[in-house]
Amino acid sequence: MHYYARPVALLIGQLSRLPGIGPKTAQRLAFHILNSPPEVARELSRTIQEARESIRFCPVCGNFTDEEPCFICRDARRTGEMVCVVERPRDVVAMERSKSFRGLYHVLHGAISPLDGIGPGQLKVRELLHRLEGGQVREVILATNPTVEGDATALYLAGLLRPIGVRVTRLAHGLPAGAELEYADEMTLSKALEGRMEIK
Repeated sequence: MHYYARPVALLIGQLSRLPGIGPKTAQRLAFHILNSPPEVARELSRTIQEARESIRFCPVCGNFTDEEPCFICRDARRTGEMVCVVERPRDVVAMERSKSFRGLYHVLHGAISPLDGIGPGQLKVRELLHRLEGGQVREVILATNPTVEGDATALYLAGLLRPIGVRVTRLAHGLPAGAELEYADEMTLSKALEGRMEIK
């Protein structure tokens, strides 16, 4: 990056390390920051540092939080009889956007991936089993991603959870609402066929 002054090159380099930020977007963001009033950069820097220092994992569900337990686990309007298991904290946000789930969550912090050296021991599986010991949970919804790793994780968890006596369900996979068949790929159509339901 010999086109830029060293501090600008360093800023672009740091921004381009963020996921989804390529070199051009990093350059655009860097120039925006540099062209903004100094207080904008100071506020951004302070906010990033504050978030990094104050955010931790909820001791109950494993989601990001600045309080213990997190606001979802503390919400008395939610039912403790259903626990939705997701791979990452961002998946909790996706589920919450649907506004259709009123249970609690459990974040695994990954999925089983032998190629990446990630086994059940690296995930929050023990913590999930511990949560189920009280007998309050009646259903565990496995909402791992519909990938090879997500499916392997769901199968592994289902094998562990069924003997406990809780109902184990998996999010349905298939065609999104409003989609046209001609644009669906083979895997999506296959999953839609597998998850078909009787019309009543």
